[in-house]
Amino acid sequence: MHSFTGNFPVGLVLLGLAAALLVLRLRSILGKQTGLERPASPPAGLRPVGPIIDTRAEHVPPPAEKRLPDPSSPIGVTLTRIRERERGFDPATFLIQAEALFRRIVQAFAEGDRTALRSSLTPDAYAAFEGAIVAREEAGQTQRAEIRAITQVQLIDAALTQANAIWSASLEVRFVSDQVSVLMGRDGLPVSGADAVTELADLWTFERWIGGPKGADAGQGWRLSAARSA
Repeated sequence: MHSFTGNFPVGLVLLGLAAALLVLRLRSILGKQTGLERPASPPAGLRPVGPIIDTRAEHVPPPAEKRLPDPSSPIGVTLTRIRERERGFDPATFLIQAEALFRRIVQAFAEGDRTALRSSLTPDAYAAFEGAIVAREEAGQTQRAEIRAITQVQLIDAALTQANAIWSASLEVRFVSDQVSVLMGRDGLPVSGADAVTELADLWTFERWIGGPKGADAGQGWRLSAARSA
């Protein structure tokens, strides 16, 4: 997610490199395909039974499968230590909050909503996302992102650290989602992604201060600190 003589056409080469870097940056933020794509609409020739209804607004996807580590595993032991310092912490509740953050951040990034991103990301993560938005805007590109379903939310790692008597926790979550994600160029043609429902997998790390006055004063809750393809 980090930003990356003679008669030789140097200008064309630089333009190509800039476009390639933008595609790589957006791909690292939005996840990668897991090999399963679904058409966004029924194949031609199939007719619906009964009246035509826009199911996108009425369809309620099933809840995502939530997976927690075994309490006796190293990750489970770390979660117990976090709970000892933050009495209100509950791993199952955290996964519900993480899913909501995932939806909010994906949509805010696609819309270029810097206000929503700033409140949901750590400063370093926000700088990376904002840089990708600026590059997209300068290229005259637009991002379309639609989460059709989140099928799995799995807590796969946890860490508890202390610095200057302040404790912080970081939790890594694997999201598997069905999305329509496509980057459109200035000419209205796709630059990357696909206008089809595609299964994507992402690894996102969330952080927050815990315990003591600092945790109470921060008031930020969990914020995204890093994101990459799974």
